[in-house]
Amino acid sequence: MSNYIVRKLKLEKTPQLDHLARAAGELYSRTVVSFWRTVRKKNIWLSGYTMERWHTSSSLHAHSSDAIVQCFYNSLKSWRIRRKTDPHSKPPRRRRWYFKVIWKSAAIKLKGGKLRLSNGQSNSPLIVDWYWEKPSIIELGWNKASQCYELRACYKEEIAQPINDGNVAAVDLGEIHPMVIADGVNTDIFNGRYLRSVRRYQNKLKVRLSKLIDRKKFRSKRRKRSIKSKQKQLAKLNNQIKDIEHKLTSRAVSMLKLRGIQTLVIGDVRDIRNGLDYGKKNNQKLHQWSFGSIRIHLEYKCKKAGIKTVLITEEYTSQECLNCRKRNKPKNRNYRCSCSFEFHRDGVGSNNIRAKYLGIVPVVGLMARPSGLRFHSHIQCNLTDNILLGNPRDSIAGE
Repeated sequence: MSNYIVRKLKLEKTPQLDHLARAAGELYSRTVVSFWRTVRKKNIWLSGYTMERWHTSSSLHAHSSDAIVQCFYNSLKSWRIRRKTDPHSKPPRRRRWYFKVIWKSAAIKLKGGKLRLSNGQSNSPLIVDWYWEKPSIIELGWNKASQCYELRACYKEEIAQPINDGNVAAVDLGEIHPMVIADGVNTDIFNGRYLRSVRRYQNKLKVRLSKLIDRKKFRSKRRKRSIKSKQKQLAKLNNQIKDIEHKLTSRAVSMLKLRGIQTLVIGDVRDIRNGLDYGKKNNQKLHQWSFGSIRIHLEYKCKKAGIKTVLITEEYTSQECLNCRKRNKPKNRNYRCSCSFEFHRDGVGSNNIRAKYLGIVPVVGLMARPSGLRFHSHIQCNLTDNILLGNPRDSIAGE
C-alpha cells in the first residue's frame, strides 16, 4: 500500500506563473462548458478520454492538460457518489478564471538542484531551486493567506498494510468536543473550546468587516482594499482552524498507535444537517461544524500509521445506556439513566459505536473514568510526548 508525503514551497507572483494559472483556468472552463453543452443538446455524457483528446492547451504540457480535464471528471465522480445519499448535492458547473497547474512525472526533471517543469514545446519551462529528491507529481496553486503561489510536490511512500481488526477503538465526532475516543477501557475527550472561540471570532469579524465594506462606494478603491483585507484576515483564521484540527487529529492517531489500536470506527454524521432546524444560533454552529475535515484527517493519518478506518452509522448511540441498554435522551453533557448509571454523554456515544461495530455489549466495570485533553498552541504530536507515556497532565491540561 502506498501513501503520499507532500512538500510545499512558496513562490513569488510572476507573469509566467500567472500565465500558467490562467491557461489552466481557461482549459478547465472549456471542459466544463463543452461537457454540459453536449449533455444539454445531445443528451450524451462524454468520457474523460474523449474530452482529453478534444481539449488541450498550447501553453501547457500534454500530461498537464490531461490532468486538468481529469480534475473535472474527479469532481463529477464525487458528485455521483454523493447524490446517492444527498439529493440536493450539485454537480461541478462553475467556470474558473484561474486553476491549479499539475505536472506529472513525465514533465518533471531534476538536475543540479534545479527542478525543471516542462510546459510543452516552444514554451519556456518553469525552473525552481529544489533541494530534495524528484517528486512523482507537482501542483501549483494560489495561496490566499500568503498572497503568493504555492508549489506542492507529492512523494509516494510505502506504508505497512493494516492487519486484522484486533484492538478496536471508536470515535464520536461532536461540535462541542471535536473527538471522543473509546477503546473499551479508556475514554479520551478532546476539548474543542479553543476551536469554537476561533470560530466565534471569525463570525464576528465577518459581520464587522461586511459593515465597513457596505459603507464604501461601489467599485471604489477603498471598497476594493476593504474586500481584499477581509479576504486576507479570514484566510488567516481558516489556516488557524486547519492547524488546530491537524494537531488534534495527529495527537489522537499517535495515541491510538501507541496503544496498539488496529481499527478505528468513526461515527457517520454526514447527513446530520438534513431536515433539522434548531434555531438561527444553533443552525449556524451546526453548519460550521467541521466534522468532514476532521474525519478526512483521521482517515489518511490512520492509513499512514497502518490503522484501518471504518465508517458506520451512529443512530441512537448517545441515547442508549451502557449498563441497562435503555434509551434516554440526555439534556446536558452528562448522561444519567434511571439505573443510576452516569457517564459523559459523548463517551457513551463512542462506546456504543464501538459496541455496534463489534456486536457486543460493553462491560461497564472495565471502563475507566474519562480523561480530558485540552488544546494548546504549542502542542506536539510525536509519539514521545508525556501524554502518550501515561502522564497526560504534564503536556496538556486536564478536564
